[in-house]
Amino acid sequence: MAFIHTPDASASEKTTSMYASAEANYGYLPNMYRAFGHRPEVMESWAGLLSSIRSHMSLRRYELVTLAAAKELKSSYCMLAHGSVLLREGFTSDGLTAVVNETEKAPIDAGERAIMAFAAKVARDATSVTQQDIDGLKKHGLSDAEIFDVTAAAARCFFSKMLDALGAAPDHAYIERLEPNVRRTLSVGREVERPLAPSSASGASQ
Repeated sequence: MAFIHTPDASASEKTTSMYASAEANYGYLPNMYRAFGHRPEVMESWAGLLSSIRSHMSLRRYELVTLAAAKELKSSYCMLAHGSVLLREGFTSDGLTAVVNETEKAPIDAGERAIMAFAAKVARDATSVTQQDIDGLKKHGLSDAEIFDVTAAAARCFFSKMLDALGAAPDHAYIERLEPNVRRTLSVGREVERPLAPSSASGASQ
């Protein structure tokens, strides 16, 4: 349940289209789309920005960078969403947990560790980034353009903070789709939305 009233599909043609597309894609209407129901054109613009950023990166790099930034932002929603993608892309539950906990057993190489550390630093305090950080990424083979891409992907503060500030809880679908230990690891901020309990026979108010 968001802190603001979220409109139903009849609010506008764009809202109707956005909700329908999201339901067709996910099998349900995610809370993140409800949160943008008043301004579907903003979600559309955000999706376009993400598409342009992702187009220059491998899916694995994009998801690792996003995970690192989301953890720093304490965004459960983004952690659960992008952690789920990494699981579909071949990470085991233990491997993903090791990545989130930044242990030596994490199935990532030194370059990926450096990229994730940089992404976390950008999300935490971009003014603390120095030339030394950039040079460190170049030692791992990243070009200036690739460093730009990583920085752009890490700067997801807009979306994560919008969802948390509006009270958009991570979707209840994550309860069904993720193992409890993985879900706990990825839940670094707001808790996953719990399914509504059935109304009592006496007629509970809604």
